[in-house]
Amino acid sequence: MTMNKPLHPRILRQLAEQEVLINRRNLPDYSTWDNGIVQRWKDCVVTAAHVPIAWRYDMNPQTNPYGMERLGINAAFNAGAIYLDGRFLLVIRTEGADRKSFFAVAESETGLDGFRFREEPCLIPELDEKDAPTNVYDMRLTQHEDGWIYGIFCVERKDPNAPEGDLSSAVAQCGIVRTKDLHTWERLPDFKSPSAQQRNVVLHPEFVKGQYAFYTRPQDSFIEAGKGGGIGWAFSKSMNPAVVTSESAFEPRQYHTIKEMKNGQGPAPIKTKEGWLHLAHGVRGCAAGLRYVLYMFMTSLDDPSKVIYTPGGYFLAPEGGERVGDVSNVLFSNGWCATPDGNVFIYYASSDTRLHVATSTIDKLVDYCKNTPPDPLKSHLCVKQRLDLVRANRAYMES
Repeated sequence: MTMNKPLHPRILRQLAEQEVLINRRNLPDYSTWDNGIVQRWKDCVVTAAHVPIAWRYDMNPQTNPYGMERLGINAAFNAGAIYLDGRFLLVIRTEGADRKSFFAVAESETGLDGFRFREEPCLIPELDEKDAPTNVYDMRLTQHEDGWIYGIFCVERKDPNAPEGDLSSAVAQCGIVRTKDLHTWERLPDFKSPSAQQRNVVLHPEFVKGQYAFYTRPQDSFIEAGKGGGIGWAFSKSMNPAVVTSESAFEPRQYHTIKEMKNGQGPAPIKTKEGWLHLAHGVRGCAAGLRYVLYMFMTSLDDPSKVIYTPGGYFLAPEGGERVGDVSNVLFSNGWCATPDGNVFIYYASSDTRLHVATSTIDKLVDYCKNTPPDPLKSHLCVKQRLDLVRANRAYMES
């Protein structure tokens, strides 16, 4: 966008401040506990302040003499991610002050900083204007072996069966787009499944048994898992339309764990020589409400629904300022990138407000999954597990 017109001083100042923000170099964050698995970075990669000024302000002094913000931005978070043609691209859930979310692409050369939004937000085609969802959010990107990049996202509508006066009940289902370049989007029919609610659907990157494979999260209601829940596995013969007739839960919820209330697949898994690496979110209840953390597991190359390694506990949990935001005590990820040199960039949002990055390597994450003991599910067994480690360390030090 050329800047050869007179602008209000406030807008000029914000443009300058935003350039400083975007060009700020990110540095590793050594203030948090270093566990050798993953490296957090100090600065958020995307926040509401990164959203272009022209998306928020009328920049014409004749129609906006006071330099007021016209269309506010509340948050920028929960981004799908892809490494494409040597660049890191994020499809960011950008939320206006009106609580409606939309998608916007930001790009970076480093993956750690310098993320700059494209000139315009994404215009996702609607299937039926009369039945258009009230809100869309949390796009997962999958570069599929069929040659397309698919965006799988949540479409939310008010529950038509809600009692009169109930304005919080909703129906969440799954929308699908495909693209080659993240510029032009082709809308496909919404995902169909037997479940009343589908808020976390992810497409597997490869054909399985000649079909498209999906990770799902069947739920009985919008918020509560009910008798359902867990990460499901389903097949469709086509993406246009994508229709599954049955789902099987292969990564279930578990009492008194990090995933007792809900759990769901994060981004599409990463293929390694030893199996598929999965990043997921787990939800438990506590006195302060729901606590969202991230955890990992691995599945078989031959059968991506067969869990082969399940490291116990969480992989990342909210720390410090990450715990504060619109929905506090939450970490969520629907995007990560593996680069050709084996590095992994994990894009995670904190408290439904801002987007961070953490880095690791495929080798480290595979080692973490393989060699971290699973949760034994009982306190006395946890003690025995820890005693084994203590005694092995003592024997090593005394040998």
